[in-house]
Amino acid sequence: MKFFIVKKKIVFLVLIVALCSFFLTFSSNGTVFASVYFGESMKLYPIYKVDTQKKDIAITFDAAWGADKTKEIMDVCDEYGIKATFFLVGIWIEEYTDLTKEIAERGFEIGSHSYNHPDLTKLDIQEMQTEIIKTNNLIKEVTNQTPALFRAPFGAYNNALISTLSKLNMTGIQWDVDTLDWKGYGPNQVLSRVLNKVSNGSIILCHNNAEHVVENTRLLLTSLQNKGYNFVKVSELVKDVKEVKIGIGKL
Repeated sequence: MKFFIVKKKIVFLVLIVALCSFFLTFSSNGTVFASVYFGESMKLYPIYKVDTQKKDIAITFDAAWGADKTKEIMDVCDEYGIKATFFLVGIWIEEYTDLTKEIAERGFEIGSHSYNHPDLTKLDIQEMQTEIIKTNNLIKEVTNQTPALFRAPFGAYNNALISTLSKLNMTGIQWDVDTLDWKGYGPNQVLSRVLNKVSNGSIILCHNNAEHVVENTRLLLTSLQNKGYNFVKVSELVKDVKEVKIGIGKL
């Protein structure tokens, strides 16, 4: 009986070690992507937030359809002295080329959000690369800047995507604070959601054409600055990240 109990404990400990083992995969740009070992598979993760003592956070806007509120978003950000990060879809860039150029010229950051906004986890590697590279080339052509950040449509990613981004010297960026503004939520609803979730190193997800995005942005910037948070671009937030564990960038 004692042997049986000891054996069960040993098996349990082995399972815990296996489930919690981290393996670090180095990319060519120096970022270390963490993977968690589960039997024969290793799960790779993008960055959801950054583990930092600084009260730095980033506000981001995904742009896939529509653009009538984008200039107002930039105006509000400029009014508060901050620069947001815009993740742009390739077909959006083609339709709003001048606006894309203006985003860059006004000092806002541009990341890639794929070309057609598909679920990349349903594509093969070649199709995945085409979605990313085609948009990168568009951004380079319009702004003369090479994007280093990528946000997966629908937040859907897998090992193939993270590995592909690594080979392209890009960093996968998710979010830990979702405003859900695409549901039509107004300023008070959005602010309540954000205040319940935001912390040092947070990345906030908004959409450039959400119904109340301009009012939401103004209230978020006011409230979060009053709480001592400092808004930075995503690239500034993650620049010192050396490894990624379960989606959290570790400095």
